[in-house]
Amino acid sequence: MTRRQLILRTAVSLAAVFAHPVFAEDAMNKTEQTHPYVGMWVTEDGRIRHELLPNNRYDEARGQRESAYRGRYEVTGTHIEYWDDTGFTADGEFVSLDVLHHGGMVFYRRK
Repeated sequence: MTRRQLILRTAVSLAAVFAHPVFAEDAMNKTEQTHPYVGMWVTEDGRIRHELLPNNRYDEARGQRESAYRGRYEVTGTHIEYWDDTGFTADGEFVSLDVLHHGGMVFYRRK
């Protein structure tokens, strides 16, 4: 077997392993916890709350409506991009480890 064939076979094998939902989720969980912003974020009045989960999903509550919005997110440096499950997109900026500016609002980390 040539070196090229071996590399190709290894790549195909790895792709098959990581395509499996259990392995893919484990692999994602290992890389997704690389930013310091996982946790609950709330507006000052507590009306809007969103939780950044370690699996790069978020769950946002508004007032009495729990899970009003859900989707995925990606953090690059201090920038966050959101993709709601309904197709809505948004973004924000972490101005410190405890303050997030998002959608014209200021969120604070709940400790």
